Amino acid sequence: MDLANTPILPRQLHSSDHSGGRIEGVRLLTPEQSASPSFLLEWQKLAEHASEPNPFFEPWFLHASFEQFASDSSCTLLAVYEGSSLIGLLPIARGQPYYGYPLPHLTTWLHDNAFCGTPLIASGFERAFWRTMLNHLDRTPGFALFLHLPQLPADGSVNAALDAVLAEFNRFSATVESWERAMLASDAKPEVYLTESMSAKKRKELRRQHKRLSEEGDLTVERSHGSDDVTAWISDFLALEAAGWKGDAGSALANARNTRALFTSAIIGAAEAGRLERITLRLDGRAIAMLANFVTAPGVFSFKTTFDESYARFSPGLLLQIENLELLARPDIGWADSCASPDHSMIERIWREKRRIVSRNVAIGGNLRRLAFSALMAYETRGRGSSPL
Repeated sequence: MDLANTPILPRQLHSSDHSGGRIEGVRLLTPEQSASPSFLLEWQKLAEHASEPNPFFEPWFLHASFEQFASDSSCTLLAVYEGSSLIGLLPIARGQPYYGYPLPHLTTWLHDNAFCGTPLIASGFERAFWRTMLNHLDRTPGFALFLHLPQLPADGSVNAALDAVLAEFNRFSATVESWERAMLASDAKPEVYLTESMSAKKRKELRRQHKRLSEEGDLTVERSHGSDDVTAWISDFLALEAAGWKGDAGSALANARNTRALFTSAIIGAAEAGRLERITLRLDGRAIAMLANFVTAPGVFSFKTTFDESYARFSPGLLLQIENLELLARPDIGWADSCASPDHSMIERIWREKRRIVSRNVAIGGNLRRLAFSALMAYETRGRGSSPL
């Protein structure tokens, strides 16, 4: 399947969609084509009016990702139009193998430092997006047996619309992974939330640690939302992370050229797009704990954090997260996604809510192909008790 060279394919919308019967179509763009000024304007407008925010698919992050992790043929941006308006997009790739299986498939394109796979879809056009995209893939599946959709928030409008469209056309699908990660979603004030999250004993210990840390020097909290000093901040962050256990393990951002470059480009891009909040805990002016949030109202994605392990006895990372609870006081923010692994030892000591994340497979192609995939799924489930399909 030559995704990059497939033309726009028009299809008549269902009369129940917002288009009023106008023509919609699919356009497939290479990473280079998606960088054209005209398309970037459409893309940014879509991001600003998306039914669910996803900073990892906004231009400033995705182009940085393309540059570092996508080969010329591995990734294509699938754009769905209603009339002349861009109503949704999703980066997709041909993937093989799949969980160790030699199964040709299409997949949402993500990498290890992108933590959400929700397509950007204009609010109100969720079902139209899924219908159009799946119909397009049915016509042009190539060798792919199914579409893999990793890291979808289970309780959002985008996943609900997918369920509705699948039921509407009796299309086979399967949830192949499901997990929860810490989330911040409360109407409580920051100080009330902390009281409800932690025991009095633990709060007392944190106050003691804060006092002892203050005795080490001038302790300050710095909040930044623009591009001022962002290059120096990035250098400090990379150095601080590399000095800790991640650096020793070879997993720090600075340990690899492409992750260092991604972080640098993404942070600068987020700052220029007005999507960045930086919180820094400083001791005598030197950063000892740092945090980068991507602010995509009404949501926030907590992208990266690090701290100076030589001050671990004072819990600087936890003290910084307490400062991060100020998100609860912002009238434009309704929730924050930790982007953390399940059962994260630090963040789950404060953030009480959970966000369920799922990875799904959807059958594509003609009826026989879809039937073969559902039969394969049933066989694997019977034989192994569970299946990555």
